[in-house]
Amino acid sequence: MADFQMWSALQSAMQDDGARRRVDRRTWRRVAAFARPHRRTIAAFGGLATVAAMLGVLAPVLAGRAVDAIVDARAAGAVIGIAALLAVVAVVGAGVGLLERLASSRLGERLILDLRRQVFEHVQSMPVAFFTRTRTGALVSRLNNDVIGAQGAFTSALAGVVTNVITLALTLAVMFSLSWPITTLALVLLPLFVIPARRIGARVGALEREASGHNAAMTSQMTERFSAPGATLVKLFGRPSTEAAEFGARAERVSDIGVRTAMAMETFFRSLTLVSGLAQAVVYGLGGYLAVRGRLDPGTIVTMALLLNQLYGPLTALGTARLDVVTALVSFERVFEVLDIRPLIEEPAHPVDLPPGPVSLELAGVRFAYPAADRVSLASLEEVAVLDERAGAEVLHDVSLCIEPGRTVALVGSSGAGKSTLAALVPRLYDADAGSVRLSGVDVRDLSFDTLRATVGVVTQDGHLFHDTVAANLRYARPGASDAELWEVLEQARLAPLVRSLADGLDTVVGERGYRLSGGERQRLTIARMLLARPRVVILDEATAHLDAQSEAAVQQALAVALDGRTALVIAHRLSTIRAADEILVVDDGRIVERGRHDDLLARGGRYAELYRTQLDAVAAVGVV
Repeated sequence: MADFQMWSALQSAMQDDGARRRVDRRTWRRVAAFARPHRRTIAAFGGLATVAAMLGVLAPVLAGRAVDAIVDARAAGAVIGIAALLAVVAVVGAGVGLLERLASSRLGERLILDLRRQVFEHVQSMPVAFFTRTRTGALVSRLNNDVIGAQGAFTSALAGVVTNVITLALTLAVMFSLSWPITTLALVLLPLFVIPARRIGARVGALEREASGHNAAMTSQMTERFSAPGATLVKLFGRPSTEAAEFGARAERVSDIGVRTAMAMETFFRSLTLVSGLAQAVVYGLGGYLAVRGRLDPGTIVTMALLLNQLYGPLTALGTARLDVVTALVSFERVFEVLDIRPLIEEPAHPVDLPPGPVSLELAGVRFAYPAADRVSLASLEEVAVLDERAGAEVLHDVSLCIEPGRTVALVGSSGAGKSTLAALVPRLYDADAGSVRLSGVDVRDLSFDTLRATVGVVTQDGHLFHDTVAANLRYARPGASDAELWEVLEQARLAPLVRSLADGLDTVVGERGYRLSGGERQRLTIARMLLARPRVVILDEATAHLDAQSEAAVQQALAVALDGRTALVIAHRLSTIRAADEILVVDDGRIVERGRHDDLLARGGRYAELYRTQLDAVAAVGVV
């Protein structure tokens, strides 16, 4: 128990100086509200901690009584009775300790469960703009490190304060009742106990922070270099030895810090052992003198010596308890920061049903500018000092278009013209600043998320796949789909022969981001996933932009099936792929500048004809047929 308390004291002394700052009262209120559902567990823990502290003080008192009984040569029965009572106290104390630990762990783990669920669900509700700005590692850290740090408010901090206050109060009360001179002298030695904890703790804390920085850097290096694209880049530029040297230097520094930390810790414990030994000498010296003079019983000396071990730990821990509590509350603040970001895209309170049957798509007077960073992100998640508060320039200017049910409209234009931005407004990845986006006459902002996702299917140029099986990636669109339905959409996407040729078939793991498949195979798998969802509106955003001729031909066959009978909005990089579109819209600088079919637009000699000629010249220059 004493060793644990000394360790807790050192841990408190090691806390970062940043933890000393004041915590907003609102944080206290929110933590209290967050803990309210667990109040029964907290009350049970407090009661068990009180009983444990009382038993911890009772044992030394009984030990002293046993010594007095032996010295006074009382009846053997009295000694045996006290010994039996000591045994009962030990057994009950062990049981209470287990129950206390159970209450503490339940409280902490339930807290982590609640926090993680809330943060994960809240982050899932964030708009795409949030994810394009934040660093994934910083966000994951909030979900892991800060949530665990917040747990400390109810486990380490709460348990430490409650247990130490009760233990200290009972111990001092008993010690002063037995001998106030010895107790006073023992308290005088307290600075000799606290100073090593402060100085060595600060030194160890600095070393630990440096080690944490190096470990974080090594983790980032491993995460980036061990991914398929990162490993490829390292090999292509011939940098393995440089990467190994950088990693090795950090690892060596962490190793050196480990040795220095171990020696500092050992010095700390040895110094505390020395102080404890001096205190024991005071008890036995002064206590023995008083006992010889007949002013103190021998058993009292034993009791004082045993209680002394329970005095310094709580005193030191309580002296630095504020750091423990504030550190935990700072973690809560960091979690609350994320929870306080209001999602820009919110589900309507009373969603409107979408009429059955084919769906039309209409944009009327749409204007849009990307939101400022302070509306969607946090400086700490972007790892910058201050967020940019400037709103983005307007990228869509009074855009209007209408796609009749079952028809295909293509968007073309140079990079940055606003094509993908316009398409992103349909599934509500963003919301228009002005105007409206409507499906069959219903504003998309009036539809439930479930209705919108069931109606609109999107295939992007870098369709994402999870590190999971072919079947799992497909069923992400419809979890209840049967194997027969999976094979059906794979046939439609012209991918079934390939999957059948794989050793594990549908159970084949595609690798991180689908890197075990070729680009064309990945695209066809994402098309199959979209087909499985059975959307009534399809958006294809540069679905064949980076494919070779053979892969593009296979994907185009799959797309022909995907678009059959569906309302489609197609963003095309290669103009040759959208000749059959019912209408082609030319987007330039966020405006629709031309409309018509392929031949008509070529005949006009406008922007579309210019883009078409540029691509033909590029193809001729590289000798591509």
